[in-house]
Amino acid sequence: MTLTFLGTRGEIDARTRRHRMHTSLLVSHRGANVMIDCGLDWLGKLKRVDPSAIMLTHAHPDHAWGLKQGAPCPVYAPEKTCQELRHYPIKDRAVIKERTPTKICGITFEAFQVEHSILSPAVGYRVSAGRARIFYAPDLIFIHERTAALKGVQIYIGDGATVTRSFIRKRGKALIGHSPVRTQLTWCQKEGVPRAIITHCGSEIVTGDERDIAANLSTIAAKRHVKVQIAYDGMKVAL
Repeated sequence: MTLTFLGTRGEIDARTRRHRMHTSLLVSHRGANVMIDCGLDWLGKLKRVDPSAIMLTHAHPDHAWGLKQGAPCPVYAPEKTCQELRHYPIKDRAVIKERTPTKICGITFEAFQVEHSILSPAVGYRVSAGRARIFYAPDLIFIHERTAALKGVQIYIGDGATVTRSFIRKRGKALIGHSPVRTQLTWCQKEGVPRAIITHCGSEIVTGDERDIAANLSTIAAKRHVKVQIAYDGMKVAL
């Protein structure tokens, strides 16, 4: 399995050469290329990627609005996401059921509910092919079945909205927003995940001093015995 970080920028105004496009991950295995998320930045640009299929975590603009004009391949998403995008001219679409491993183009995806938004419920994906296993959740407060989601995972790919500051708010009794990277690294420690890659970067990472942020993250990660790095557009990882 090869991972290509097509985009690593969250829903923010700031952008740089390293964090230019909305967050998207390309999972490649034996000639198949599955794109996870397709935000507004990707509108009209999908020919560059030429995906075999597209998976969606949720329907927010920075994750799904690149499909406003349709898609050149099958699109898979949880039921509520499909409902939100029902007016999009997507010819080939399918519902992904949570906690049901589904093989797409030879790659197995299992959706796990994550807390993030009330209006646009989100999932994270446990992705496996051969001996490679990752968990991908670019927008979240927590994973509802974390132990099952992260069991045997080699790389956790998570939410970079903030490094240490909480970005969680209440709407009635519900929580919305993002957990800081520090919290997500604690999950990795507790579940035995040895490596984390941070994507969906917020302003703190995108506009901050790269060396200072990397050093701060390394200090946090070392205490949790987890290796960590910040993804950038075009970065490739082979498993």
